[in-house]
Amino acid sequence: MTVQLLKEVEEEVTNFLSELIRINTTNPPGNETKAAKYLAENLLQEGFNCELYESAPERGNLIARLKGTGEKPSLLLLSHLDVVAADAKEWSIDPFSGIVKDGFVWGRGALDMKGMTAIEVMTMKLLKRNNVKLKGDVILAATADEEKGGLAGTDYLLRNYPEKIRADYVLNEGGGGPAIPTQKRNVYTVQTAEKGILWFKVKAKGAPGHASKPNTADNAIMRMNKVIKKLGNYRSHILLVSTVKQFLTEIAREDATLQQCFSRLLANPELSDQILDELAKTAPQLAEEIRPRIRMTITPTMIHGGVKENVIPSECEAVFDCRILPEQTSAEALSLIKDLLKDVDSEKLSFENLQVQEPSESPAETPLYDVITSVLKEFEPNCGTSPMLMTGGTDSRFFRRIGSICYGFHPIHPDVPYGEMVRTVHGVNERISIENLVFGTSVLYEAVRRFMSL
Repeated sequence: MTVQLLKEVEEEVTNFLSELIRINTTNPPGNETKAAKYLAENLLQEGFNCELYESAPERGNLIARLKGTGEKPSLLLLSHLDVVAADAKEWSIDPFSGIVKDGFVWGRGALDMKGMTAIEVMTMKLLKRNNVKLKGDVILAATADEEKGGLAGTDYLLRNYPEKIRADYVLNEGGGGPAIPTQKRNVYTVQTAEKGILWFKVKAKGAPGHASKPNTADNAIMRMNKVIKKLGNYRSHILLVSTVKQFLTEIAREDATLQQCFSRLLANPELSDQILDELAKTAPQLAEEIRPRIRMTITPTMIHGGVKENVIPSECEAVFDCRILPEQTSAEALSLIKDLLKDVDSEKLSFENLQVQEPSESPAETPLYDVITSVLKEFEPNCGTSPMLMTGGTDSRFFRRIGSICYGFHPIHPDVPYGEMVRTVHGVNERISIENLVFGTSVLYEAVRRFMSL
C-alpha cells in the first residue's frame, strides 16, 4: 500500500495550533477551560459531541469519542492543554504569539504538547470526514494539569468519570521525536516506559542566634548544606531495565560508531560512567541522554531558609526531585535517602512526600506497536524504531496503573539538530515545523485508521 503525506491539512492544522498556543495555559494556574472550549468549538463544527469536565473553576478537560463496532480494543488519543512558564525576555518572539514564520509554528507548547493536541484533533476529524469504519472506539482526551502532576486532569477524570476515558490502548506524548539520526537511518522512538516520581521535602532544624556570633547558635542552613551535598553528589547503582537494553541494542545496530561503546555498556554496566565519559567526548548529547536512564537520580530544586539578614536561622527546607527506574519503588528510594542522611544529625531532619508516582512500563510486543512500526517504514522506508524509557513523567502512568497499554508517540522528522530541538522543550524558542505537523498528522492518522479498522 502506498501512503502519502496529507498536504491538504497543512493550513488547517497550522492555524489550529497557532490559535491554541495563543491561549495562555501556563500551569500554575492552568486556566485550561478556555483551550478546552476552543477544541470543542472546532470539533462541534465537524459534528462531534464534546464533553467538558472541570476539576475546579477554569481547570477544564475535554473528551470526544468516535464509536466503533466493539470488534477491536478501544484507543485513546491523549494530550494535555497546560504548559510550563515562559519568560518573554529570554525568547526571540512572544512565547504566546503562536507566530508562523520560517516554516515553523513558534510558542510555548508547540512541542510540549499542543502540537500533538493539534495532530490528534486533526486525526479525529479525518477519521470522521473519511467515514472510516471503526471496529473499536477512538477517544480524544485533552486534559488539564499534566505539568503539575495530572491530579486535576487525567487522575481526576479516571477517579470520577472512568467510563468516559478508559481505553485498552493509549497514545500520548513522550516518544516518536525528534527521531534520532544515526549513521544508517533515523530511529523513531516509542515511549514504552517512564521513570517514577518522588518529590520530597527535607526540613532541617537548628537553633536561632545572632549572626555576628555564629558559634553560639545552630545554623539550619549549614545543616541543609550537608544534606544537599550528600544527596546531590550521590550516584546510585546502575540498573539496565529491559526497555533501555532494547534501545541501546537498536541504536548500536544502526550506528557502527556506537556498536563497541554500547556493547561494552551492555556487557559491563558497572563501567557505565567510564564508558559514557568516553562517549561524551564525541557525542555529548547522546551520553547525557543515556546517563539518567540507567540509574535513579536525586536533584535539589528548591531551597528556603532564614528570616532576616542578621539572624541565624533555626529552620531550612529544601525540595528534591527523585526519579526512579522500573523495577524500583518509591518506598525503597526514600529508605535509601534516609539512610544516606543518617550521619547528618538525622534527628534534626524531617521528611515530607510532596508527590509520589511509581515507574511504569508497557510491553513493545503488541499489535499497535507493530502497526506503528510498519506505518513509519512506509512513510520513511529506511527508518528504524525502538522502545524508549522516558526520564520525565507523563499521564500515561495513570493508565498503565489500570492495565492500559500506553505508548508515547509523536513522530517528528529531525529537521532541527537533535540537541537543539530537545533544549527548546521547557526552554526558549520552542517551535515545530509545518512539515512536521503534516508528517505527524499523516503518520498518526494512518496508524490509527489501520489499527482500528483493518
